[in-house]
Order: sequence, then C-alpha cells, then structure tokens
Amino acid sequence: MQRLWLIFAQTVTIAVAILFVVSTLRPEWLGRRPSTAVVQEAAPGPTGEENARPTNSFREAARKALPAVVHIYTTQEIKQPRHPLLDDPIFRHFFGDRFDGGSQKSAGLGSGVVVTPNGFILTNFHVIEAASDIEVALNDGSTHKAKVVGSDPESDLAVLRIKADKLPAITFGQMENLRVGDVVLAIGNPFGVGQTVTMGIVSALGRSHLGINTFENFIQTDAAINPGNSGGALIDTAGNLVGINTAIYSRTGGSQGIGFAIPVSSAKTIMEQIIQNGTVIRGWIGVEAQEITPELAESFNLPATDGALIAGIVRGSPADLAGIKPGDVLLAVQGKPVKDPQVMLDLIAALKPEDKANFRLRRDKNIVEIPVKIGKRPALKRSEE
Repeated sequence: MQRLWLIFAQTVTIAVAILFVVSTLRPEWLGRRPSTAVVQEAAPGPTGEENARPTNSFREAARKALPAVVHIYTTQEIKQPRHPLLDDPIFRHFFGDRFDGGSQKSAGLGSGVVVTPNGFILTNFHVIEAASDIEVALNDGSTHKAKVVGSDPESDLAVLRIKADKLPAITFGQMENLRVGDVVLAIGNPFGVGQTVTMGIVSALGRSHLGINTFENFIQTDAAINPGNSGGALIDTAGNLVGINTAIYSRTGGSQGIGFAIPVSSAKTIMEQIIQNGTVIRGWIGVEAQEITPELAESFNLPATDGALIAGIVRGSPADLAGIKPGDVLLAVQGKPVKDPQVMLDLIAALKPEDKANFRLRRDKNIVEIPVKIGKRPALKRSEE
C-alpha cells in the first residue's frame, strides 16, 4: 500500500510539472491564448491634412506662418583696447604685439519675418545692431547673406533683404480685429534650439511707458518669448501676422509670462517708410515735456493732470519760432487730446515735416491756439520731442 501511494504521488508531481511547462511555453496546446491589453481607440477619421485637423488645434495657423519665419545669425567685431604699456620698449620686447588691441568676433541670433516674396525681411533693430555680417536661414534649410535696407532704433525695427525670389511671405493681419483674450502664437528661434511655436493670449493692448523704446504701443502676451525670439512673428489663430516679438519682462532672463510685441499696424507703416526712404521720417517741434503729477498740477494751479507740461524749448526749433514757451501745457495737437508726454510724442511724430498743425495750450489761465510748422525729427534724439 505504501508503495502504491508513493507511485501515485510521483505521478501527480510529474503531471503538475508537465502542465506548468506546457501552460508557460505552449499555452495554445491547452486551448488558451496569451492575455492581451484591450484599449479603446478613436475611429479613424478622413485622410488628408485638412480633414484630420482636431477642432482645438492651431496646426493650420502654424503651418501657414512657419515658412515665413526665419532665423537670423549675426557676427559682430568687437575692438579690443590697446594696452597702455605698449609704448614702453621693454614691455614690447618681452610681449611683442600680443596686447596691441585688435578685434574679436561675437555671434548673435534672432528671428525675422519674410514680408514680401522678393526677399524683404522684417526684424528687430537690436537683433542686427552693429552686426558686421548677417546670415538668414530659411525654413527650407537654405542660408543667404543679408544686407540692411534701413532701421529705426526708436521703434526697434529693421528691414533686411536677401537675394531670393518666390519666398513664402507672411499675411498681415488687421490690428483692429485683435482683442484682449484672443489666442496668439509666437514663432521664433529661442536660445538657438530651432523654430519653435508657443501659445498664449493677448494680455493687454497699447502698453507704453515701459522705457523699452522711444515709441511704444505694445501688445502684451503670455505666449512664451525667450532670447532668440526677438524679431519673430506673433500670429493670430488664422496664421496672420499681428505683431513682431520684441521684448520680455523677466527677472531671470527667461520667459515669465510677460512678453511684448510691436503691433502689425505700426510695423507695417515703419517698414514701408524704410523700404521707400531707407529711414523713418517723423514730425518734430523741439520741446521737452514733463508729465503733470498731482503735485505739479497744484503748484501750477492746473485744473487737471491731463496734458504735457512744456519744460524746455530747443532754441531755433519750430516750437521756439511759433512762440511756445516753457510752462505752457499742451492740451491737443490737431484736435487730438494729449493725455501725457508719450501721447504728445506719438501725435507730433505722426505729423509730416513742413506741414502746419494747430496746437492747443493752456498758458496761465487762458487757452491759446498756436499754429506750428512741423520740422523733421533728428535721429536718436530720445530726450526731446
């Protein structure tokens, strides 16, 4: 009996071992299939780029604008100072001309936007400032040497041109259609990593008094803008250009959700003047203005803080010849109200040189109208209007 029980136990053990081996290596012999993960998949949609677009995607806007955004690489020669001891013959004997000045080259990068099929490119002035050599890399990978057609440091815009034709030019949007809260995309070459698209909304319109440029009327956005994005495109959800990415507010040097772009309306006007004249022509009357604070208003017995207090006059300037005096408060230019010195600057700059314009001023307790023959604004005169 004991022998039979031993044979039974051995038989069961061998059978269990065989079953384990077969179920592990050949489960199909037992009529079972290996376990699989069952997942849910969306039904295949219509084929083709147009039909496959999700409703919440901005791929069409990006696809439309991406070919028109270029990378700009600049080279700048930096002159090194000459060592003062080079005049000493003993110093020169031991060290030769090793410290005899010379120059070094530094590289920079930025972005630009193709605005015409025949090679005009819009970018920021600070991207190409003092560059001795400029190279533009197109979206298709080709590179071209670029020359500066003209620039406007006071608005931080510049126009380049490359020898190429049939380029994918961007479509200009309508600034009057842009509203706070609209979705926008920023396209550029941040940190040189390559073409990048970021998304945000229009946080504010008409931002000024930032101290970035002389003439300021920025679009503020929280779309990520980083070094290298400067000069790139800010587009709407239709892929149309609404701004040129220009600056960021940051404590670290990277994006913190406050970026600024020059509106397409301003950029287009400045670009057309640069292409036509090589520069931007603005009106000027030669006054230095000061903002009216509540303390100043009380000191001058002014009824309100609106307007611009004339603090100084350039001798022989249009304002001087017209009879405008320090202490006058400018209230309106050609019937358009002056809120502060920045508005005054913009209104006068928009006037054509040699034209006459009416200026409404408060002098003492009286309101006077003075016609002024507009002059041409000198280049880079930031402290005067």
